[in-house]
Amino acid sequence: MDAEHLKRLESKEVAHIPGILSDFNTKYADLLVFDSFHTDNQWHDLWLAIFAILDDAELSRLHTQCLNTVRILTRDEFSLQTNYIEQEVNSLLRLARIDAGSSLKLPATPDNLTEQEAETKVPESQPTDAQWEIISEALKCLCNLVYQSADCRRQCLRLHCLDAILKRVASSMRHPSALEYYDMKLLFLLTALEPAARTRLQIDLNGLTYMTKWLDDKLSEPSCTEEQLSIICELLKVMFNVTSAPDKSPNEHEIQSLHLTGVLRELLLRFGQLATEKERSVVTHAINLLTNISSSCLTELTLKCSNVDGQQQQQGQEASAKPGKCCALCFEKRNVRCLAVLLHYLRQTLAQQETEASSHELLSPVLTVLIKCARSDRVMRHYLRLEILPPLRDVSQRPEVGQELRNHLCRFLTLPAMILRDLSAELLFVLCKEDVGRMIKYTGYGNAAGLFAKRGILDCRRVEGADYSSDSEDSDTEEYKQQQQGINPVLGCVEPKLKHNPLDDLSEEQKEYEALQLVNLIEQLRQGGIVQPALIDKDGKPQPLEHILQLQEELPQQQLEQKRKT
Repeated sequence: MDAEHLKRLESKEVAHIPGILSDFNTKYADLLVFDSFHTDNQWHDLWLAIFAILDDAELSRLHTQCLNTVRILTRDEFSLQTNYIEQEVNSLLRLARIDAGSSLKLPATPDNLTEQEAETKVPESQPTDAQWEIISEALKCLCNLVYQSADCRRQCLRLHCLDAILKRVASSMRHPSALEYYDMKLLFLLTALEPAARTRLQIDLNGLTYMTKWLDDKLSEPSCTEEQLSIICELLKVMFNVTSAPDKSPNEHEIQSLHLTGVLRELLLRFGQLATEKERSVVTHAINLLTNISSSCLTELTLKCSNVDGQQQQQGQEASAKPGKCCALCFEKRNVRCLAVLLHYLRQTLAQQETEASSHELLSPVLTVLIKCARSDRVMRHYLRLEILPPLRDVSQRPEVGQELRNHLCRFLTLPAMILRDLSAELLFVLCKEDVGRMIKYTGYGNAAGLFAKRGILDCRRVEGADYSSDSEDSDTEEYKQQQQGINPVLGCVEPKLKHNPLDDLSEEQKEYEALQLVNLIEQLRQGGIVQPALIDKDGKPQPLEHILQLQEELPQQQLEQKRKT
């Protein structure tokens, strides 16, 4: 900006200000590098000139344009760090109407707030469209400042802006979608970057209760626009931050989590079709939030079917009413539609990963939730096992070959990505009720060897402390029984028979020679650090060998111990 335009801004020449700001905002709309503004103190002078206009109530018609300029200037981290901007932050908080101060007392629950509003004799006046726009633009500027400056974050907390945002969110007054979105965006940035904000929002303000109620209200609306879905995404991100490290007592946290899980169940049921990309984003953030919910609360994802008792009473008679809506997907007298949504999301993410080579980060949360569900409830484990590990029929191909969920998870067992590999292994192992033999049956020993080594069960011993019901034994299909004898347990499938065994043409001396050659080659690989031969120690974990011939020395003892186990 040239000196003449800057001087007109400083002099508040109203006739020229709109044109100057319009040209500036258009020219620098995408500006990210502010090196040219650091000469002659230009950034600081422009900053002060703009805020002089913003502090003038008589020039309110120019405030939206001024805030657009401020939003551009707040991208310059260097200038924000090298200039004292506390007074300007106060002005933005005032324009955004979240400068609560210490006088604001937020009630303990949303219901108390509603009663408080009803008792208020003078209702709060509804802002005009122009005022709503100014509030939204001020929030955008604050979002940039909070992201760039730790001092600004602490100032926002000192002035109790969390209280004001939470009260505005929970109030009965209708707000524009843009305002709600940037309220949530500011809350997300504060709770993500400032630990003290998470503690205050959760403990002092009981924020999780307020946000759960607001989310429930959003879901009760007959339709959700793209803007509303974006607001819900931001709200779920805030709730994820708050629940990442719960500071409440276990009992309080349990009560809040139960209610929240029930609301998330309704959210998954409503948007589980993943019809649009925005709906998929909502489900993604809901799954992320579920990873923070304690396992004992996840039973709220499945409810008892409402018409089960009625069907039992009317058994043998024709029912006049249609089945209840909750029985759209009934399994063992429980509605498991939420689990079906999670599996549908998992399948879509797996398909997307293969076509677009997307990151594994989308898979880790849904696998974590499925593990917690399988561990927490017998019915959920039964349903997930039926979907992921159905009874085996065709064992002609290796477990990792194919496009079913079991095939995908078996492929993950040998991935270098440790988080995804370990989550997949744990899910499969839990669905097998931590039974080693069953795990080998569905995945093959080779794929599961990493899990067995980590848990110290390479020798196929029984897992100690596994607490699972014994009411559902593994049932083999007729097709599986017919092929069972030919299955290679290491591969997990029927090994194709060789037309000709090359060892049949060798004499005993030649076989012994080839065996010694193999030993020498393995020893060369060991000395080169390429492989590390090992034995299974008493703890069931691999123990490195000093020499390859130790395998031969320990073989008789291992065979004897294996016979004792069988």
